[in-house]
Amino acid sequence: MKNGLFILSSDNVNKSESKTLSFIKEIFSTKFKKIAIFSPLYNEHISSISCFCKDDLQNCFSNQKELRLKTIKKYEEILEKNDFVIIIGDKNKFNTNLAKDINLPILTEYLDDDEAKFDEFKSALDFSYSVADKIYFNKSDKFVSTSILEVKPEIFFDELENAKTNFKTPIKFEYELYKKAKSNLKTVVFPESEDERILKASDILLKKEAVNVILLGKPDEIDKKAKNLKLNLSKATIINPLKSELLDEFVNEFYELRKHKGITLEDAKKIMLDKNYFATMLVLVGKADAMISGAVGTTADTIRPALQLIKTKEGISTVSGAFLICLEDEVLVFGDCAVVPEPTAKELCDIAISLSSTAKSFGIEPKIALLSYSTGESGKGKSVDKVKEALNLAKESLGEDVDGPLQFDAAIDEKVAKKKMPNSKVAGKTNTFVFPDLNSGNITYKAVQRLTGCVAMGPILQGLKKPVNDLSRGASVEDIVNTVLISAIQAGN
Repeated sequence: MKNGLFILSSDNVNKSESKTLSFIKEIFSTKFKKIAIFSPLYNEHISSISCFCKDDLQNCFSNQKELRLKTIKKYEEILEKNDFVIIIGDKNKFNTNLAKDINLPILTEYLDDDEAKFDEFKSALDFSYSVADKIYFNKSDKFVSTSILEVKPEIFFDELENAKTNFKTPIKFEYELYKKAKSNLKTVVFPESEDERILKASDILLKKEAVNVILLGKPDEIDKKAKNLKLNLSKATIINPLKSELLDEFVNEFYELRKHKGITLEDAKKIMLDKNYFATMLVLVGKADAMISGAVGTTADTIRPALQLIKTKEGISTVSGAFLICLEDEVLVFGDCAVVPEPTAKELCDIAISLSSTAKSFGIEPKIALLSYSTGESGKGKSVDKVKEALNLAKESLGEDVDGPLQFDAAIDEKVAKKKMPNSKVAGKTNTFVFPDLNSGNITYKAVQRLTGCVAMGPILQGLKKPVNDLSRGASVEDIVNTVLISAIQAGN
C-alpha cells in the first residue's frame, strides 16, 4: 500500500481546501493510525501545518534543488514515525516535481464543477482531481462522489495503489547516491590534485561526509590552492608519492606483479612515480577503495594501470563504460559508450552482464536490450548474427532479463513492442541498453543528453575487481562529485 499523497491546492485557497483535506484525513483514518501533514513551503492558509520555509520564501526558491533534496529527507523522517503522510502545496511545477521526487500520487484541487470543461485537463493528471463533491480517478477514468467514498473508502485505496508512481528523478537519484555513500563510508583517491575542480569537489564531499578523500601531491601546494579557493580540506589525507613511506613497498609490489612482462626494478621505480599508478596501487592494497582520474590525463592513462594491477572480475574479460542517463522521471543505463570500439559477441555478453550489475548497484532492476537495426528475426547479416550470439551467451547468466536483437523503439515503447516482439519480457520495458558498437553508443548518449538536457553520469568503468573511474577532461565539479559517489557505491558492492 502506498504511504503518502500529495495534494495540490488552488493558488486562491478557500474553504474547499480545508474540506478536501478534512475528507482525505477522514477516509484515511479508517486505515492508518498515525497520519502526518506537512507543507514544504509556508502558506498562510495552512500555517498550522508543519513546514520548512516560513520566514524567507525568496531564499527557499533561490536554490530549488536544495529544497527538493531537503523535502525528500524530511518526508522520509516523518514517514519513519507515521503510517501515512499528506503533503500540501500550491498548484505549480515546483510542487509537481516534488511529488515525483518523493514518488507520491497527486490529488489536484479543481474548483470548477463543470465536468465537461474538466475533460481537457484529465489526460495530464497523475492520479486524481477533486471537483466539487466528486473525485476523478485518472487510471480508471471515472468520477466517484465523496459520499460514496466515505462509505466505501476501499475504492480510494484501490485507486491509490494502482496509481503510477515509479518515478526516479535526477534529484531523487542524487539524494540516493549520497545516502548510499554515507551509509557505507569509503575512501577515494585523486591523483590529479593540481586541478582546482578536484579540490572543489573534495571540499563538497568532505563537508557532506559522503566519502574519505586522499589527494596525491605536495601538501604545501595543495594547502595554498585550497586557501586561495577558500576551501576546507583539513579532513583530506594528502600524500606526496615522492616522499611517501609507501613508495618502496609499492615499487617492490609492482616489480613482482610485472616482472614476467620484462619490467626491471628500475622500471618499476620510474613507473610508480606516475601518480595514476601510485593511486591504483593504493586501491590494490586496500588503502583506498576507489580511484578517480582523467580530469587532466587521458582515458588510457586512467585505465592502463587498472588493467595491469587490479584486473577484471572473474568471468569477465572486458572493461566497458556505462552511463546513467537521468531523464526527468526515470534513470536509464547505456553501455558501452566509452571503451570498446567493435565488441565481439563475447564482449557484448560481458558488457550486458556488467551493465546488469551496475544497474542493480543503483537500485534499478535491469531489463536489458541488446540493440540492433532490426528486431527479432526481421533482419539478417553479420551484425545481427553477432547480437543473436551475444544474446545466447548472456541468457546463461541473465535469463529472461535480457533480450534482442531489438530496435530502440521496440525496446522502450510498449505499443511498438506489442507489434514487433509481443512475447518478450524485456521489449517495451527496457531500462538498460547494450549498444552494438562504440559509434552507436557514444553518439546516442550524447544526442539524448543534448536534446533532452538530461544529466548523463559517467563513464562508469565496469568489469574491474575494484572501482577505477575516468573523468572527462571537460568534467564539471558536479560531474566529479557524482562520479565519486558512484565509485563509492561500486566499492560498497
